[in-house]
Amino acid sequence: MPLLHARTLANGWSGNVLVLQIESGLHERAGRAITYFELTLPAPQSDLAQQMTRDPCCFDFLTLADDARVRELARGLIEHVRDFLLELGVGLAFVGSQVPISVADRDFYVDLLFYHLSLRCYVVIELKAGEFKPEYTGTLNFYLSAVDGQLRHSDDQPTIGILLCKGREDLLVEYALRDMTKPIGVANWESRLVQSLPVELAGRLLTVEQLEAEPFRDHDDEAE
Repeated sequence: MPLLHARTLANGWSGNVLVLQIESGLHERAGRAITYFELTLPAPQSDLAQQMTRDPCCFDFLTLADDARVRELARGLIEHVRDFLLELGVGLAFVGSQVPISVADRDFYVDLLFYHLSLRCYVVIELKAGEFKPEYTGTLNFYLSAVDGQLRHSDDQPTIGILLCKGREDLLVEYALRDMTKPIGVANWESRLVQSLPVELAGRLLTVEQLEAEPFRDHDDEAE
């Protein structure tokens, strides 16, 4: 696997990290998101940006039900930001979550904001709990314009947007991106940890809200 070998040397991965990347099929997922980076970014930035993408993004470090909401997904990624950064690749610095941007006296919130040290640009990641819809790219395009207008330094490269959805129809994505002038990519995300559980067991897992609402009971009380 020459790609993994090259990434191991470049990123300084340990043996354990390399094993995790092999098990997650990184060599099959890297650079596979649907993008038009080659038309919206100069070379070699377009190639570097493409290699940053994963399709699907593997969130095996999260425990999510199939009907998990965006809030639960975002909260899990922040709690496991080290694992998330490892999945996305070397060079990304985490800026913040639900980053507020004010436009025309209205407040908008970017799901996740990163800065890529090698690409010298901001990276906006928009999370969706369901399947891709064409209108999502319009919202992400708006966020990229706002970040470029308010946060981007004169020395920075154009902001890149990554839309992560729970499923997509490729033709819909291609049509939605075809005439976009900003660098946007669309990829799937999955949490195979939950998907691999038996249906009868996965259905018994409590949601975060249920766990928070569940009263604590001591083992001694149960023994009684």
